[in-house]
Amino acid sequence: MKDLRIAGGAMTPFNRRKDGSSWRDWCLVAFDEALRDAALEVADVDALVVASESDFFSLQLNPAAMIADALGLHGIRVQRVEGGGATGHLAVQAGAALVAAGLARRVAVLGFEASASHLDGASVGALYSLSYDAWSEGESGIGSAAIYALSARAWMAETGATEADFARVAARNRQNARHNRFAHLPLDVTEADVRASAAVATPYRRLDCSPLSDGAACVILAAPGDLPAGAGRARLAGMGVANDRVRLGDRAAPGRFFAKRVALRAALGQAGCALSDVGLAEVYDSFSGAQLQALDALGLTDDVLAAERAGHFTAEGALPVNLSGGLLGQGAPVGATGVAQVLAAAQQLEGRYHGLRPAVPPRFALVDTHGGIATLCAVSILEAPR
Repeated sequence: MKDLRIAGGAMTPFNRRKDGSSWRDWCLVAFDEALRDAALEVADVDALVVASESDFFSLQLNPAAMIADALGLHGIRVQRVEGGGATGHLAVQAGAALVAAGLARRVAVLGFEASASHLDGASVGALYSLSYDAWSEGESGIGSAAIYALSARAWMAETGATEADFARVAARNRQNARHNRFAHLPLDVTEADVRASAAVATPYRRLDCSPLSDGAACVILAAPGDLPAGAGRARLAGMGVANDRVRLGDRAAPGRFFAKRVALRAALGQAGCALSDVGLAEVYDSFSGAQLQALDALGLTDDVLAAERAGHFTAEGALPVNLSGGLLGQGAPVGATGVAQVLAAAQQLEGRYHGLRPAVPPRFALVDTHGGIATLCAVSILEAPR
């Protein structure tokens, strides 16, 4: 794969905005700060990829053209990407493809979502249920928490995972987020607090669930020769995407996220590294159990439960996971989520991340996202600058 760098990036705080600002403001802030981080000017950008899951949240059809105009980007290639929870990550991969194909030299990937303050929670939940099969699930009143819970219960029955394992993940990610000044839920909570929170859909309780968030994130992609910083930034070394059956009932194993492993194989093949080389991961944790299901599917350890219980995934462990706080702690404005995950992984590899850092600096990091219940899965491998 072509030598492609995360030239720079920035994000706004992920939270519930009550200051009268809009997604247009957040996009401007993230883009301007990303350019500054990359030591580039607006005129240097020759393509824009916008990530936004739903027009219902922004009340803006064709947001890519609107955002390009607002940013002062004219006469360039502009496009939008959407893929459920994987939207932001897929946009990063689409931007990388433009550079790799020689269609652009410097690409801005800008993700945003206004999913916390524009609509009430019940309306947002109803819209998110349409991310699955709108006929068989969305219009039946089954929400995303119930569908994720069904998948988690199937996985628990197969593996012996417990609600205590999920609570440990939820508490740790929120504790990690306390080091992240951009995080939505940097909470000082314990496993007992998680298990005492209100029931949502067994086995999940309120603190097992990621929040609805507002926010934006941006990264700039380019080859080293097109950057002032040159080779001093993390490399996007490999990418993979794979899908699965939409409805859980159509899958051979409803608790298993098989498409993640297919996407991972493609990403590792492009990166030219082995899974054992990965020393850091930002994993899609819309629910606490989904993080363990993802780690299991990716095969990052031989026994994910034993590794979880032994502290393998902490900052001091052999494979730190979601030091940003993940969706559970950092927040989840969908279009911005995957962009922020890539940014966090890149800055960790560069040794300049603002939040919690691993005890041992890794050479390779993994970023994992999905839309639906691991229906559309994206995996990227990043490499530290050398």
